[in-house]
Amino acid sequence: MNNKAAAIIPARFASTRFPGKVLAELCGKPMIQWVYEKAAASVADEVLIAADDRQVVDAVEAFGGRAVMTSPDHPSGTDRICEAAADLDCDIIINIQGDEPLIPVEVINDLIVLMQSNPEIEMGTVGVPAERDVLTDPNKVKVVVDNFDFALYFSRSLIPFLREDGIDYPALLHWGIYSYRKEVLENFVSLPEGRLEACEKLEQLRALENGIKIYLMRSSLESIGVDTPEDLLVAEQKLNEINFAKEHEAKIIL
Repeated sequence: MNNKAAAIIPARFASTRFPGKVLAELCGKPMIQWVYEKAAASVADEVLIAADDRQVVDAVEAFGGRAVMTSPDHPSGTDRICEAAADLDCDIIINIQGDEPLIPVEVINDLIVLMQSNPEIEMGTVGVPAERDVLTDPNKVKVVVDNFDFALYFSRSLIPFLREDGIDYPALLHWGIYSYRKEVLENFVSLPEGRLEACEKLEQLRALENGIKIYLMRSSLESIGVDTPEDLLVAEQKLNEINFAKEHEAKIIL
């Protein structure tokens, strides 16, 4: 085991809800560039974009990033990552979604350190606390864990259900960034679609159905996933707020 880590960003141009979103302009840059720069600022040994379209590769190379073409027929970003990772000399793979332009570098680093420091962990992901009224949205995936912080289940429904007179249990929102041992990733993509996975349309349930344990790292940080043009406007507003705060802080120091 060489403990090297590769951050791989699956970039699917043919998004169903927002075609071409990875190249959508966000504060003067294509969105994928924001994600790449976050990954490049981490402690990852390699950063790579796994693309399904030549337009994405060209855009990445134009800003000095590294990208590879993968098969356009992959059923998921995980399959795309596995193809891109095949020839890399890294034992740890970090899956960073191409629509997370505000992904904190600290979260990427923490996942890498988690895997490097705990060789028994096969797969990792992230959960953040959230209010229960937010988690009624089926597009926001929930997760419950055991006493050792390994995932018991992921669901689009609110879990656990708080029965009348029951003791409240903090709700956790799943954040779709993953870490894998390379051999675990290869095994995962070779497995057939699981029954729970097919029911909830949540790929990570395939791992749990096949005995692959997923460690849940807690975080209090936040990001903004871009699924629609409206989400892009929210991300732009947030980035403008961050840039304004940095400029204001710099003026105070001067």
